[in-house]
Amino acid sequence: MGRVEGKVALVTGGASGIGAGCARVLAREGATVVITDLQDPRGEALAEELGGAARYLHHDVTSEDAWVDVVATVDRDLGRLDILVNNAGIAIGCPSISEMTLADWRRQQAVNVEGVFLGVKHCLPLMRRAGHGGSIVNISSVAGLKGSPTLAAYCATKGAVRLFTKAIALECAGAKDGVRVNSVHPGLIETPIWLDIMPRDEAGANAPPDLDALSAMVVPLGVKGVPEDIANAVLWLASDESRYVTGAELVVDGGLSVR
Repeated sequence: MGRVEGKVALVTGGASGIGAGCARVLAREGATVVITDLQDPRGEALAEELGGAARYLHHDVTSEDAWVDVVATVDRDLGRLDILVNNAGIAIGCPSISEMTLADWRRQQAVNVEGVFLGVKHCLPLMRRAGHGGSIVNISSVAGLKGSPTLAAYCATKGAVRLFTKAIALECAGAKDGVRVNSVHPGLIETPIWLDIMPRDEAGANAPPDLDALSAMVVPLGVKGVPEDIANAVLWLASDESRYVTGAELVVDGGLSVR
């Protein structure tokens, strides 16, 4: 316990899935956690569950004005920021890239890439001002390491996050600001995002996949992951235990990417 005691963390897309897992683990280990999302009822319920160590803010990560407001609120209320988890993301599956609309392509880019860019742009100055370093963790994906049919646009966004992370890691290292920047690459994790990835049925609804069966077929370890598996990786990168790690890609996928 207490691996991030006294630190302030901001987790985007923190109301459900991997983001909620990160919020719970960071709060359990002593951080004050600011959860941001568009899912207000879920975000508020999670903040209440976590108690005084957490608060919730409505936040559209594609809006620069929203980022300015969120960072200003963190600065005013907490006076510092030590950990940024750029987790907010969406997945839009499509049978063929020739069928994908430009609107869907741009929407996915806006959330998954521009949201990460804006987070780093506006949080980094607050981290630097405190003078004690910090940790930025960008959530990419196994799809940022290898191609996947029907997910070309999603792969493009997560690959962008991977290399953006490495470039900012070098920028911060060159500035000697003590801020470390790393990416985490989840594999088959049980989260709501799968409802957006899977094709629609005849009634026009997304059928939830059988992740247990899918994992048994394609994941070397034979089982699916859960949000806490990713949260534990984020916790390590957020803590001082990883003080000598920056520009790295931490893959948490049961061996899927090396199969």
